[in-house]
Amino acid sequence: MLLLVMLVGLGERMGERFLPIYLIALGGGALSIGVLQALTNLLNALYSYPGGYLADRLGVKRALFLFNLIAVAGFAIVVLIPAWPAVIVGSLLFLAWSAVSLPAMMSLIATSLPGNKRTMGVTLHSLVRRMPMALGPVIGGLLIAHWGEQSGIRLAFLIAIGATLLGLAIQQRLISTSVGAPASLRHSAINPLPLLRRMSPTLRSLLISDVLIRFCEQIPYAFVVIWCMHSIDQPVSALEFGILTAVEMGTAVLVYLPVAHFADRLGKRPFVIVTFIFFTLFPAVLLLCHSFWPLVGAFVVRGLKEFGDPTRKALILDLCPPEQRATMFGLYYLVRDTIVSFAALLGAFLWMDAPATNLLAATAFGVAGTIWFALRGRDVPAVQPPPA
Repeated sequence: MLLLVMLVGLGERMGERFLPIYLIALGGGALSIGVLQALTNLLNALYSYPGGYLADRLGVKRALFLFNLIAVAGFAIVVLIPAWPAVIVGSLLFLAWSAVSLPAMMSLIATSLPGNKRTMGVTLHSLVRRMPMALGPVIGGLLIAHWGEQSGIRLAFLIAIGATLLGLAIQQRLISTSVGAPASLRHSAINPLPLLRRMSPTLRSLLISDVLIRFCEQIPYAFVVIWCMHSIDQPVSALEFGILTAVEMGTAVLVYLPVAHFADRLGKRPFVIVTFIFFTLFPAVLLLCHSFWPLVGAFVVRGLKEFGDPTRKALILDLCPPEQRATMFGLYYLVRDTIVSFAALLGAFLWMDAPATNLLAATAFGVAGTIWFALRGRDVPAVQPPPA
């Protein structure tokens, strides 16, 4: 699973962070960027629940095989058709890979590890996932610097096809067919409404705060690269933006393992609150940065927002019914991302008013989400390790 995350993620991230620049190069405007991000969030939401359902019904191995083919199709469309509407269509396929495969991977972790190691397992998944997120934009920036914005990005996605096919071959060899697909779910209905009624009040409180925090993230998300490369007083190059992304991911990697170690023993709620605080700080700090070195500090803050994100995912797993863990996990993301899909479109209109309006609105949503979880969020008892 971790090899698959590394290979597919590396292929995706070489071009994904530069898609707003690519859309502009192909004749799209700010609204096309907002539409892309809004549709991506919406379809990520719609893919999450079927992804969890298929993982429970077909098993992890078969479900991931299907999801990989969807990603390859998306990469191929971007490579073969250099037009901004085609880029949006292809992106809706390959950018959904993370969302559609996440419930299957979380189910695999929960099934394979005891409760007192669950946060650490989710953390290792997140840590490995961040490695291509750090390396991909640097490689993509080098390709753009050498081949130009259009040819460089198309070459990046061509490489992504090869990496995904290699990951698919490895996954088919190493993951057991028996993982997932319990007999009780092989003929279960896909209707999410009965499962929604089973969502506990504690999980619902986490969901509300998470929605607000993701508004904070998604309102400026697609425009961060525009701010850094076009809007500020001293714009950065594509390679420098890749380095900023590497700084973000490197910061996240440094805090992952220590946080996971303590969260499994001390409880998850305090670490989730700290995570939400860093989400809130990033757009406010970004607004103050107008050259490369201040941006380095801003992207350190952005990396620290991953402080307790694996802990949040582990808390969701703890609050899901074990017999339908992947499906409930997917349902959580279905509800969250369906609502949050409107944030990117809102972000486009706020950006057209003024970049500062976009970033300050994002900060306000972050404050609301952090306060909600601090007042209403609950934890599950920390799982103590068995005696040696």
